[in-house]
Amino acid sequence: MAAAIKAINAKIRSNKVADYFCSTHFWGPASNFGIPLAAIADMKKDPEIISPQFTLALSGYSATFMRYALAVTPKNYLLFACHAVNFTSQSVQGYRWYDYNYWGGKAKWDEMRANAKQEGNEIADQAQGMAEQAKGKVEDAAKAVQKKVS
Repeated sequence: MAAAIKAINAKIRSNKVADYFCSTHFWGPASNFGIPLAAIADMKKDPEIISPQFTLALSGYSATFMRYALAVTPKNYLLFACHAVNFTSQSVQGYRWYDYNYWGGKAKWDEMRANAKQEGNEIADQAQGMAEQAKGKVEDAAKAVQKKVS
């Protein structure tokens, strides 16, 4: 069994592309890309839920590992890209938090929430009216069919 595993490993390591895709230089950054993707997805969410401590910690972490990605041999550009995207995303999140808490963003978001609620109520009222119209038309059609059948 050990000989078979050794042979498979030798086969993988003999091909540069397969060797790269089976290394931690690929799978580390690939699995780590979940953090910046989550930060990018969170940019559409309410800034009220942003944690400044966590944003600062992730920014520091990404800045440190951007440096590490270029300090190792061979340079790991995929890891650098992952942390550059994360650092940028966390910086945007930090700006959104600061804007929300100190530059009047809270008032803007409160206004947006109120407008959204009002528009939602208007749409619900329109939908209710359309449903009642449709119900009336269905009842009229059912009566017409009942007259024809009788």
